[in-house]
Amino acid sequence: MKKITLLAVAALAISFASCKKDRTCTCTNISSNGNTTTETITIKEESKKTAKDFCYKSTNVSTYGSTTSNSSSDCKLN
Repeated sequence: MKKITLLAVAALAISFASCKKDRTCTCTNISSNGNTTTETITIKEESKKTAKDFCYKSTNVSTYGSTTSNSSSDCKLN
């Protein structure tokens, strides 16, 4: 009985361990002038949660002198 309980506890612990592997984040970048680019970033040896935190949507506003430009990134973890 003790062996079965020990095996069950070990199996449960392994199932909660995070699987670290290479993950891919694909971002579509759209600038205010309408240009669209796509880039792929490889996130090496990370858990899914950590990779998801790294791969996120963002909006940027830049001002150069009197010119303001906007850009946004829509990223998805593959």
